[in-house]
Amino acid sequence: MTDRTATSRSDLRALLDSLPDTLPRDEILAVNSGSGSDVHTERTYAYNGWSFTLPPGVFEPGDTSRIVHDRLLDGTIPVKGRSYAAMGVGLGVEAVIAGTLGAREIYAADVHPDSVATAAAHYGRIVGDRAGTVFRPLVSHLFEEFPDSARLDVITFNPPAVSIRTSDDPTVVRNVCVGAEIVLRFFDQIAGRDLLAPEGEIHLVVSNTSELKRIVGHGIDAGFRPSVLHRRTWEGDDCQAYLFTFVRADTA
Repeated sequence: MTDRTATSRSDLRALLDSLPDTLPRDEILAVNSGSGSDVHTERTYAYNGWSFTLPPGVFEPGDTSRIVHDRLLDGTIPVKGRSYAAMGVGLGVEAVIAGTLGAREIYAADVHPDSVATAAAHYGRIVGDRAGTVFRPLVSHLFEEFPDSARLDVITFNPPAVSIRTSDDPTVVRNVCVGAEIVLRFFDQIAGRDLLAPEGEIHLVVSNTSELKRIVGHGIDAGFRPSVLHRRTWEGDDCQAYLFTFVRADTA
């Protein structure tokens, strides 16, 4: 784990230069082989002693999602008393963690209606009504359906940013390989709508199966300053996944 906050222009350049290039096509396909092969079946998933049921079409969290889950659970990404948006919430693990830890407000957002319904059902069963916490399930393409009044202290996103199409199945494409453009719009919407609170944090997982340098560079250009909160590698391949924290440049 590292914690490098990039503040000066030279720091930003050094951080970008330190990031790996996007993997070749054949390596990306190998890393994602079998991804989503069972997505059209009903499955179960367990995390932190909780059991989740996944209906067809709702994706099971993978290794990169668990990077976020673990750091929410251990408080590395603090949510207690804060307004939190779990983007691409899927089956709802992030929302459940935030609810149990006492987030003030939780947006459980996904473009897929069945995922939002699944997340809401799991939240209701595991967390339920909790004093001081408002739960807001929301079907939304990125932030399009968020209210104008939203000001978020914490945003997490594990985007489907793989740089090549790994499947012809539209469900797999939606969850895995939309490409970098979705993350560029993510940053643009946060900046354009002033969605991030002054001391707020964006926590973004991106790997070198994506256009990693382009994505981080765009976040910088949109007015945010990155740090590397966590980096993970896997034995046997060259994939590297990064958990970045972005804050507003005027508070970095």
